[in-house]
Amino acid sequence: MADGMLSPDGFTITITVPIRLRRQPGRKMLIAPQNECEWVPRPRIESTLVKALARAQCWKQLMEDGHYATMTELAAAENVDQSYMARILRLTLLAPDIVESILDGRQTRELTLAELMRPFPVLWAHQRTHFRCPL
Repeated sequence: MADGMLSPDGFTITITVPIRLRRQPGRKMLIAPQNECEWVPRPRIESTLVKALARAQCWKQLMEDGHYATMTELAAAENVDQSYMARILRLTLLAPDIVESILDGRQTRELTLAELMRPFPVLWAHQRTHFRCPL
């Protein structure tokens, strides 16, 4: 919670807000405590996460529709590494509420593309625990 203090001369108010500084490649973010300040801005939609989800769904659809018989063919056509494609395609296994929270910009602060690229549980309930998503 933010605390305010009036100076002895009565002209200056000092407001203290508990925040953290989070460094991400190319930018720094101020992180306010959750549920403590009403002024906390709405979470920002992370375009890298949204792009990865979109790619995963597109590539999955191309394979299901029979445009490509194997992931190797698709990776060559898309000019991406097969290992990268496999990790991105795994995002199609995410629980629908986790995908929705990412698309709405409501994902937890710790949920990054690097975190999503690591192995995660297949069961949706276990994913929520793994990614620390609120129910």
